Amino acid sequence: MTDAARPEASAPPAPHEAPSAPRARRWTLQRRLIVTVAGLVSLLFVLVALTSAATLGRVLEQRLDTQLWAATQRVNAQLAGLGSALRGPDPVAILSSGAQPSGLLIGVYTTGATQGAWISADGVVRALDSTQLNSLAESLSGAPADTVDLGRALGSYRVTATSTPSSIVIVGLPRSEVQQTIAELLLTIGLVTAGGLLLLAAATALVVRLGLRPLRSVAETAARVSRQPLSSGAVSITERVPAAEADPRTEIGQVGAALNTLLDHVDTALEERHRGEERMRRFIADASHELRTPLSSIRGYAELTLRDPQLGEPATTSLERIQAQSLRMTTLVQDLLLLARLDEGQELVHDAVDLTRLAVEAVGDAHAAYREHRFVLDVPGEPVTIAGDPARLAQVFANLLANAGAHTPAGTEVTVSVRPDGDDALLRVHDGGPGIDPALRPELFARFARGERSRSRGTGGSGLGLSIVRAIVEAHRGTITVRSEPGDTVFEVRLPLGTPASPDKAG
Repeated sequence: MTDAARPEASAPPAPHEAPSAPRARRWTLQRRLIVTVAGLVSLLFVLVALTSAATLGRVLEQRLDTQLWAATQRVNAQLAGLGSALRGPDPVAILSSGAQPSGLLIGVYTTGATQGAWISADGVVRALDSTQLNSLAESLSGAPADTVDLGRALGSYRVTATSTPSSIVIVGLPRSEVQQTIAELLLTIGLVTAGGLLLLAAATALVVRLGLRPLRSVAETAARVSRQPLSSGAVSITERVPAAEADPRTEIGQVGAALNTLLDHVDTALEERHRGEERMRRFIADASHELRTPLSSIRGYAELTLRDPQLGEPATTSLERIQAQSLRMTTLVQDLLLLARLDEGQELVHDAVDLTRLAVEAVGDAHAAYREHRFVLDVPGEPVTIAGDPARLAQVFANLLANAGAHTPAGTEVTVSVRPDGDDALLRVHDGGPGIDPALRPELFARFARGERSRSRGTGGSGLGLSIVRAIVEAHRGTITVRSEPGDTVFEVRLPLGTPASPDKAG
């Protein structure tokens, strides 16, 4: 029998297709928790470091201003004592007289001359150059104290200016100690923060990993169950979340317990489904088997009665219709019985089958059945041999060719090709017909799948042809796919190459 309509598709798609992987890999919950905790702690450490540095810097600046004020008072006192002995305030003389702190700077600005000097770290009094004197002059803003940058040689200074009747005296102290102290503080905080973050990350990773271990167990159980084929056949789900990871006193344990309960329900439902399928298969097989005898009797009585020469034309016509419909019903019952037995793993014998010879015979039969079509055979010179049931594989060829012949217009070219392809034998049936209706795609290989146009008695189609083809191909551990567009429809069957094992080898 042939299917009267062929939806555009390959063999029915898997019920659960894996979604495409995202372009950017998402972070795991463990990584997000570790990064979040480390980020928050790092932010806290940075805030503490900045606050500490700012507070300490302000305290040190205030202490430096106090020292600068005291140094200014001492310099002013020295200027008052040297005023009668010197023709003008001399910074070098002032810095050379008495004990002065390292780094002390004095600049004197008069109408006649500008001078300046400072005490280096080794205690030597050195004169300021013109650039440094100009920088000091720019700091004369009238504020009690100001900060000025005197270049790489001296660095940053805190200075204050004092006016006398004949000059302006600037006294300054270096800010290097303040800056060094703050830098050391920031470095210490940075090292402690880095070490603390490493320890925190390790501890957080350990705690989070231990905390999420039950969740990983739940995920692994769900993943193992998802890899099981659940669509058909006897299926039993034995995977469960371990009892230690399904403690209902914790949130993750509640998820594990709920998953175990769900798996119990699914396992029960699958068992009930399998029992229902087995009951339906037995019913179809038994009903088909029981129907064959009365149908044969009806056909036999019809044939016997038709031999009576006294029958009138109305009775003869009625009996011929009874005979035709009994033949149609017998074929349908035989197809149903075949499908039921294939579902149970029966009805197959294994022998060496030459697919090339089957293709030649099938094309010859199709030539006789569909004279208005053009059938083209494309097979290699060498046999393409597989292990299988010759009668059932011949039925695969016959159904595919009948399907192409019945649903393509007269004059359509149908090409049958057989060739080895790697470890498989590849059978292709191509036709240039109008293609398959995309709306019927999900039902292509389903039983009794037919389009409305095909439900006429003229075609005689039962909708079981392609479902029988798929059942036979899968029973031979093969696959069948189809692609279709207007003018180009291809059914492709792959069957594993090989010959049946001999009794000695099998033993």
